[in-house]
Amino acid sequence: MLRRFRSLIFLSLLVFSLIALGSLVLSRSQSQLPYWTEAAPPTVARQELYPEVSNGKIYVVGGLLSPNTGFSAHFESYDPGKNTWTALRPIPEARHHITLSAVNGLLYGIGGFTGGFPDWRAQPTMFIYNPASNTWTGGIDLPAARAEGVSAVVDNKIYLVGGRVRATEDTRLFTDHIDSVRNEVFDPMTKRWSTRANAPTARNSAASAVIDGKIYVVGGRNFTKNADGTARQVNVPNLEVYDPKLDRWETRSPMPQAQGGLAATAFNGKLYVFGGEQWVPERKVFAESWVYDPQTDVWAAMPPLPTPRHGLGASAIGNRIFVFGGGTQTGGNAATVTHEVLVLPT
Repeated sequence: MLRRFRSLIFLSLLVFSLIALGSLVLSRSQSQLPYWTEAAPPTVARQELYPEVSNGKIYVVGGLLSPNTGFSAHFESYDPGKNTWTALRPIPEARHHITLSAVNGLLYGIGGFTGGFPDWRAQPTMFIYNPASNTWTGGIDLPAARAEGVSAVVDNKIYLVGGRVRATEDTRLFTDHIDSVRNEVFDPMTKRWSTRANAPTARNSAASAVIDGKIYVVGGRNFTKNADGTARQVNVPNLEVYDPKLDRWETRSPMPQAQGGLAATAFNGKLYVFGGEQWVPERKVFAESWVYDPQTDVWAAMPPLPTPRHGLGASAIGNRIFVFGGGTQTGGNAATVTHEVLVLPT
């Protein structure tokens, strides 16, 4: 009887200790937020990605391969609940720097470049993907061919801002495109493009997110030519916010550091940005990550990317930001399948 009593006391103490240990671990994990972890890698290594979230999944289309003379028609989705990537029907024509936007369950792939470096040529094309049938159809072309811009959806309309346009109609080289301030909106209901107020800054390789019905455009770079005709690309830290209801732009506090080819997404009313690259005064790839609070107009540092990258994608689902793909060296080479996840407080 005494032995049985002692066993019961031992078991009670063991259960209590396990509960206490579990509470301690949970407390520690919560106090350490945010933190980085890893997730399943995409099936193709590529960069220059503009992902989109639809019905709880992340979609990624096209992109640059390694070496940068290759580019992709590959299309896949990521399911965070299952931690799996699924290959879908490829886009009808391979593209890189193509934007992807979701409206009413359909995905719109717009613009982008064809060709491997240096034979890049901006395209005006729109392709529409239906997840229910796993099929692509043609859409309404842009008023002018464009690539390396950003897209955002507000009130079921697609806004395309900035990026690079052809200097002339027969432009066929990367260096024969110019940065744009164009801001155009597509209404899937009327199937028409319309012009809106130009962005304050002409730039390419920026990033964007929507917060409270406004479009935040951040970072990127300006492209110019040196006297010998070679390219000069200078990063810009600018943060500009577009209000579609007022058709008006507002300039906010710039990034603490100018980063081009970065990724951005929104979570809990704040803007999160990751990585990027720099060409001058020295070539480098960034690990730095930042968060911007629109209420205070203040930037703060976040835990840096475990793997520095540019041309990467970032999407928020729940309290996790999924950051995937990109290039680990400046330029169009060294594409990766790295997939890292930032876990945030809820």
